[in-house]
Amino acid sequence: MSHSNLLIIGFVWPEPRSSAAGSRMLQLMQQFQKQGFKITFATTANDSENAFDLNKIDINIAQIKINDSSFNDFVRELNPDVVLFDRFMTEEQFGWRVTEECPNALKILDTEDFHGLRKGRAEALKKGVEFSTEYLQNDTTKREVASIYRSDLSLIISEAEMEILTNQFKIDKSLLHYLPFLEQSITEDEIANLPSFEERQHFISIGNFLHAPNYDAVLYLKNSIWPLIKKELPKAELHIFGAYASQKVLQLHNQKNGFLIKGFVEDVNVAMQNSRVLLAPLRFGAGLKGKLIDAMKNGTPCAMSSIAAEGMFGDLEPNGIIVDDVEVFVQKAVDLYQNEMLWNQKHSNGFKILNERFNALNFEAQFQNKIISLKDNLKVHRQENFIGQLLSHHTMQSTKYMSKWIEEKNKNS
Repeated sequence: MSHSNLLIIGFVWPEPRSSAAGSRMLQLMQQFQKQGFKITFATTANDSENAFDLNKIDINIAQIKINDSSFNDFVRELNPDVVLFDRFMTEEQFGWRVTEECPNALKILDTEDFHGLRKGRAEALKKGVEFSTEYLQNDTTKREVASIYRSDLSLIISEAEMEILTNQFKIDKSLLHYLPFLEQSITEDEIANLPSFEERQHFISIGNFLHAPNYDAVLYLKNSIWPLIKKELPKAELHIFGAYASQKVLQLHNQKNGFLIKGFVEDVNVAMQNSRVLLAPLRFGAGLKGKLIDAMKNGTPCAMSSIAAEGMFGDLEPNGIIVDDVEVFVQKAVDLYQNEMLWNQKHSNGFKILNERFNALNFEAQFQNKIISLKDNLKVHRQENFIGQLLSHHTMQSTKYMSKWIEEKNKNS
């Protein structure tokens, strides 16, 4: 498979220090490089100061335009063997152009997380009702599932989402591939070098503030959870880290109450290792939580909601406590913070979870074989995905002509 060409069309530049999506993208690039691919990363996004320097890892970069036929020239010249879309929105925008110019290119969608699930949960939370199928079947879900059908393969990060897509939406398993976060295994020596219970203090919360579930969790901590923890542990502080802290986030900072907005963190590992417990009371969201992976790597037990924990632990014991009720959450978070024996047990669980469920070596061969097999049998694979053909036929008409109309309009304005 040496020197096959891979084009990645990204919604944004990868920012591994700002978001789990950024880390995920670098992990995928690494996988494809191991398979012998020469990678070009293209995006319509503007430069970002937190973006990873892709040139450093031998990846070509390209700026592309939306609703512009210059992309057709670009992709025709590049002639990729595989095209990876990093969210369903980029597949909607560029998928039909790829099909027109490079009909034999294998099209892969990395869903990042199931956007329709996150949106449905947010909607149900806003209305104060239980999440149900009614909220799952929103417009975002319809667009995303259509995108999954139009792609030859979709990478799904969470087992919980695999289950929803196969059981509830009856999507054929041949179109889906479970590929969670891909981590290096953690060694006994690395574990031994981590700070102990006694060497750590305070609570930590972390997450990109542009991501709505993270901002909601910070408000939830501020209004409902932290005042109760502070009452039990008057000397404790909550250190809140995250990229893109807006004015409304910074205004939540309260020195007196130990509710400290710290903003962007240069090294998440240092911040995690200084902290005794991670608080992750997410009330909506989807996918897997990068913050939990970071916590496990650094031996920091978590107090989390069931949404935060979803898809993370399988049959293994979690690296902390999973509770949704505010008062029980507070009581158990305080116990985890004070009880060294309990803390050590949860601290150890995290390493076992990382090494058994997220070790990159457990997924590499299967992923590589899937790519080879699809490339070799693409024609038959597509013939068996009639709904995909149907949606491509329809989309090639509506999205294509809408895009051409926008392009003409832009020329004339």
